[in-house]
Amino acid sequence: MFKKVLSVFLFILLGFGSFSAAVPTAHAAGGIELYTSYAGISVTPGESIDYNVDLINTGSSIKQVSFEVKGLPKDWSYKLTSGGWDLNELAVKPGESQAFTFTVNVPQKVDKGTYNFTLSADGDGAHADLPLSVTVTKQGTFKTELNVEQPNMQGHADSDFTYTATLENHTADKQRYALSADAPKGWDVVFKADGKNVTSVVVEPGSSKDIDVTLNPPEKVKAKTYKVMIKASNGSTKAQNVLEAVITGTYELELTTPSGRLSTDITAGDEKTIQLKIVNNGSSPLRNISLSADTPPGWKVEFEPNEIDKIDAGKSKIVEATITASDKAIAGDYVVQMSASADEASDDAEFRISVKTSLLWGWVGVLVVIAVVAGIYYLFRTYGRR
Repeated sequence: MFKKVLSVFLFILLGFGSFSAAVPTAHAAGGIELYTSYAGISVTPGESIDYNVDLINTGSSIKQVSFEVKGLPKDWSYKLTSGGWDLNELAVKPGESQAFTFTVNVPQKVDKGTYNFTLSADGDGAHADLPLSVTVTKQGTFKTELNVEQPNMQGHADSDFTYTATLENHTADKQRYALSADAPKGWDVVFKADGKNVTSVVVEPGSSKDIDVTLNPPEKVKAKTYKVMIKASNGSTKAQNVLEAVITGTYELELTTPSGRLSTDITAGDEKTIQLKIVNNGSSPLRNISLSADTPPGWKVEFEPNEIDKIDAGKSKIVEATITASDKAIAGDYVVQMSASADEASDDAEFRISVKTSLLWGWVGVLVVIAVVAGIYYLFRTYGRR
């Protein structure tokens, strides 16, 4: 009988012990307990967690306790506050509880996963632990990114190259970034944000800003690929990217004459043919070059040919221009402006044309003078004897 009673007693003790080991989320000893409703939560990198914690005094005397955090991951930080004050120790009356806030700051740069740590309270021979669990749901970083969707462009030497860069702030703080560029000599780099030229921008935490970057090549730039490093930086973080501008060639057209002389003479009402020299001084071919002229009223210019299909780099073509002066033109100097134009380049030249009086009108003048002299002679001879 005694053995049966002893067995039952041991069974009850073992069952009670098992039950006691399974219960606490906050283990208490010596008359204090720690309690929070949110012992396990999920957050994203850079968040702050505010735990509302109650310190419960289950003893018969006032307990004054201090706190310690055990197992908090590296680079995580915490703070204890109560009533708007930073908290070092807390006193609680018997049978009462005292609320305080336990703030845990998750860093921006943190690995995805679950982290466990413990808030402990000690004082006046009492001790309590509050195990806590935080699950970080995605991989975190503390960095800045400067991304360009289309970092490579090409064009001729007179082109402006405009890129759209996205500056992303993956830190937990608002950042002001200075913008700079490492460009080849003679290149001009302009940053523009929100429609204005800028040298720096402010980006809120976890946000991004689009920046237009325009590269202006210098005159006479050679045909090749140029790289420009753009940077966004401050004292704590920075990012950079490389832009490529491919210069396909330079385009330069010159309109002149084989002799270089840009003047001639013409008789009113007559026509005169001169030779024009169209020169490609660039490094790339020029195509579909058209010719035109701006003349005084009543004048006209015809070209043969009127259009040139192609001139290779460093080459030239000869074109004949037939100028017809107005038959009403009086003697003097006139200006005829001629133009050669391709899609990539053009040039103008002013020709000074001296108009001479027609020989016919010269002889007519001589005859008029002779007639006048003869008339006067006749008058003197006829009436001079009277």
